[in-house]
Amino acid sequence: MKYNFLVILSFVLVYSSGSAQEKQAGPIIESYGKVWNIENPDFKTDKTAEFKVVFDIMKSPESHSEINRTIETAARFLNMHAQHGIPASQLKVTLVVHNNASKDITHNEAYKARYGVENPNYDMVKDLMDAGVEVIMCGQSSRSRNFPKEDLIPGTKIALSAMTALIQLQNNNYRLIKF
Repeated sequence: MKYNFLVILSFVLVYSSGSAQEKQAGPIIESYGKVWNIENPDFKTDKTAEFKVVFDIMKSPESHSEINRTIETAARFLNMHAQHGIPASQLKVTLVVHNNASKDITHNEAYKARYGVENPNYDMVKDLMDAGVEVIMCGQSSRSRNFPKEDLIPGTKIALSAMTALIQLQNNNYRLIKF
């Protein structure tokens, strides 16, 4: 009986102290990009720095009704830094989309015409764009995979190629993140 009481008491103390937390989305992207709170990390984040990042998005899930988690990484990036006190104005994020992920930035009508369902990424991509994320489609993928500009989520830019966009962004001090 005494042992059970101690186990229950330990459980209550751990969960009431905040140690057992859940991942949280927001404050920039409210519906996507949940992250863990990391209290007092050993490697300190420079909260005065500008974080310029380009995500190379080329993979996509095989399921046409599943969101692209590599795109969601941009939401996680924004939310995690904002949750830890870095102003949104210091977060510069660009997605360069190509290869299999090309379909993930099409508007719902174009997506549904091809795959029979609405684009599960549409709201997430729109939320990212509304938060200032630049979305660039590889022009070569656009042509080779038959995703013309009119099929893309409004606001998407087309580049000569993903390679060209990635080089130019890195020349402008964006840091490449590729999964």
